[in-house]
Amino acid sequence: MPEYLAPGVYVEETSFRAKSIEGVGTSTTAFVGPTRRGPVDGVPEMVTSLTDFEHVYGSLENLGLSDVTDARRRLNFVAHAVRAYFDNGGSRLYVVRTFNTAGTAAGRLRDPGGTPAEGAFIRARFPGAAYNGRVLFRESRRPATLRTMGTAPAGSVLAVTPNGGAETLYTGSGATWTDSAAGALSLAGLGPDDIPGGVGATANLVTLALDVIDADGGAQTWEDIGVARGHPRWLGAVLARAPASRADALINTVWADIGDAVDGFELMAAIRALPLVPGDADGRRVLALGSGVGSEAGSDGVAPVLGAETTPGSYAAALATLSGIEDVSIVAAPGSSAYAEAQAVQNALIAHAERRRAYRIAVLDSAPAQTPGDMRVARGRVDSKYAALYYPWVVVANPLSRPGRDDIPKEIALPPSGFVTGIYARNDIQRGVYKAPANEVVTGALRFESDVNFAQQELLNPLGVNCLRYLSGRGYRVWGARLVSSDPEWKYVSDRRYFNYLEASIDRGTQWAVFEPNGERLWANVRQTISDFLYNEWRNGALLGSTVEQAFFVRCDRSTMTQNDLDNGRLVCLIGVALIKPAEFVIFRIGQKTADAA
Repeated sequence: MPEYLAPGVYVEETSFRAKSIEGVGTSTTAFVGPTRRGPVDGVPEMVTSLTDFEHVYGSLENLGLSDVTDARRRLNFVAHAVRAYFDNGGSRLYVVRTFNTAGTAAGRLRDPGGTPAEGAFIRARFPGAAYNGRVLFRESRRPATLRTMGTAPAGSVLAVTPNGGAETLYTGSGATWTDSAAGALSLAGLGPDDIPGGVGATANLVTLALDVIDADGGAQTWEDIGVARGHPRWLGAVLARAPASRADALINTVWADIGDAVDGFELMAAIRALPLVPGDADGRRVLALGSGVGSEAGSDGVAPVLGAETTPGSYAAALATLSGIEDVSIVAAPGSSAYAEAQAVQNALIAHAERRRAYRIAVLDSAPAQTPGDMRVARGRVDSKYAALYYPWVVVANPLSRPGRDDIPKEIALPPSGFVTGIYARNDIQRGVYKAPANEVVTGALRFESDVNFAQQELLNPLGVNCLRYLSGRGYRVWGARLVSSDPEWKYVSDRRYFNYLEASIDRGTQWAVFEPNGERLWANVRQTISDFLYNEWRNGALLGSTVEQAFFVRCDRSTMTQNDLDNGRLVCLIGVALIKPAEFVIFRIGQKTADAA
C-alpha cells in the first residue's frame, strides 16, 4: 500500500475490473524454402503482397538447381506458393530462404594483382543465379567554377581539360585540389565565376550514376556517387558490405568490395576501362556479374536439405529462425515434397509445430504425381495432432508463359500448401478459426493433378488425408479437414487450430499474474479474466452449448491446488471448453409414409 506520512488529501487511481484477454492472431503464416534471391540470415522478412515478396526474394522464374533434372521440379515453388497464398485470402506471411551450396555472383573492376588491397569488385549481397546481372556506370558532369568548387563536398572529382590539352583529374574540395601525382591545381587570380585551367579550358565536377540490373530484369539506380574515399557518397559507403540498416541490406542487392590501397583515380580508371554499352546514347559502361575475367558466377546450387540448425541455408536452420517469431500460427515448406529429403523436412515441420508453447500447425504437401495408394503409404509415415496433409497438387496457368514460347509450359502443377494456407487465413477472417477450413473454393485452380473420386476419398479421408476435389457445379474445393493423428480426441484441423488460439491467447493475456500474491483475490481475478474471454467466444459461436455452463467452466481454487502447489509457487487453473465440431457427415434419413399416418 502507499505510505501516508503527512496529513492531507490523497487521490489515487484504482481498478474495479478484471484484466482482459485479447485473442491472438491465427492467420499469420510462414514459408521456408529456396527462392531466386534474398537474405539468408537474420530476422525473417514479413511480406504482405506478391509485390513485396518480389522486391526482397525475387521473381517467379525457375530455380537453377543443378541436381534436379526434372523441369517440373525446378519450379520456384515458394514464389508460386506466395502468389497462391495471397490469391486465396492470405494477408501476412513470413518467408525464410533456404539454399545449398549456392554461389554468389561478383564482377571484377580492378585486378588485385595478387594483393587483395589492390583489387576492386562489385559483389552480390546474397547467393543466387538471379544476381548474374549487369552494373552500368555513367559519368554525370556538372560545369565547375571557383564558386561551385568551393561548395563541393570533400573527395569530389574535378576533370579539367586545358584548351587543346588532355584531361586531368583532381580530387579535393574548396581551394585544395590535387592530381594523381599529388600535384596541386592552381587557383591563383580566379574570380568566383572563373573556370580553372586557363583560357579556353573546360572543367566539370564528376560523379557516377549506377544502374544494377539482375538476371530477372529487376533494376535499381543510384546517383551522385563519388569515387574518392572522402566523398560523403563514396561508392564503397553507399554500397557497403554491412549497411546501417536492415532495409538498406534488403534494397541494395550488391556491395562494392574496394581494396584499401585503391584510390579514387585508380577506381575511376578501372571504371573507364570497362566496355561501352553498344549504341547507348548516355555512354554507359557495363560490368557483367557472374561472367568475365576474374568474375564469380552466382548459382542456385542444389536442392536444399534438412541439415542441422547450425547449417546455413538448411531447412532446420530456417525453422530455428522462425522459433523466435511469436505471431506465426501456420508453417509450411512449399515444394519440399519434390526434393530428395522430403520425408525428413516433413518430420522437421511436425517437430517444429509440436514444440512447447509454439501454438502452430504444420501444413504438409503430398509428393507430386501420387496415386491414392501412394498416399495411403505416405500417411502411414506421419502421425501428429499438429499437422494436416493435403492431396493432390494443383494445376494452374503458368504466369511465365508467353505467346510463341512453346518451350515454356502453359500450365504447371504446384503443391497444395500455398493455396491451403491462404484458405486458412481467409476462413479465419471471414468466419473464425473455429470453423473448419474446408468446403472452400481453391482460387486459381484449373484442375487438380489427380481427379479424386468419391470412392478414393472414402479410402483416404478416414486416414487423415485431406483431398482437393472437383465437384460438379461447385468448382474446385478443399474437401477435407482432418489432422494426420491417430488420437480420436484430435481429429479435425479446426480443433487443433482453435485450441492453439485459446492456449496462446490465455498464455499471453495472463502474464500479469506472474509473481502476484497467490491467494483467493488472485484466483478470483484469474477466473473472471478467463471466464470473460470464453464468454465472448461462446457468444461468437465458437463453443457448443445453449448456456454458459454447458459451453465452458473455469476452476481456480483450493480444489485445483494442493498446499504443495502453493508452497512451490504454483497457481493451477482448470479450464474446460465444449468444442464445436464440423458437420463432416450430413445425413438425411428419408422413408415412405402413408397419407393418414401420424
